[in-house]
Amino acid sequence: MTEERTGLEERIIIKDQHTKEIDLVNRDPKHINEDVVKVDFEDVIAEPVGTYSFDGVWKTSYTTFTVSKYWCYRLLSAVLGIPLAVVWGFLFALISFCHIWAVVPCIKSYLIEIQCVSRIYSLCIHTFCDPLFEALSKICSNIQVALRKEI
Repeated sequence: MTEERTGLEERIIIKDQHTKEIDLVNRDPKHINEDVVKVDFEDVIAEPVGTYSFDGVWKTSYTTFTVSKYWCYRLLSAVLGIPLAVVWGFLFALISFCHIWAVVPCIKSYLIEIQCVSRIYSLCIHTFCDPLFEALSKICSNIQVALRKEI
């Protein structure tokens, strides 16, 4: 009985990895588009003091702008949302595939190969350059600099 539960729980966990609960109220939980698409009527159209249109025109313009923006977005998302979701899903799957199967293995291979080169380089530096610089430092260690102010 416990084995059946475990198998059922595993299937539920595997299913939950691909089907995630979606928050229909907060659709931007990570605030990706916080300052990009917050465009209200007042951000686009504003009348300075002394050049006011009729109040009815102003109210109708506000309503027209708000409603047309709302319905245009809904229609565009209904028509293009799913095809673009497929395109973006494919693109990010392609990027993930390239990263997992090409980029990371190449970087790991490079790091392994460069480690051997770095050891040889370090050995050469310590063998040839260290004695040279130690000798130069001993030669230059007795140099004394005196500053005089001439009038």
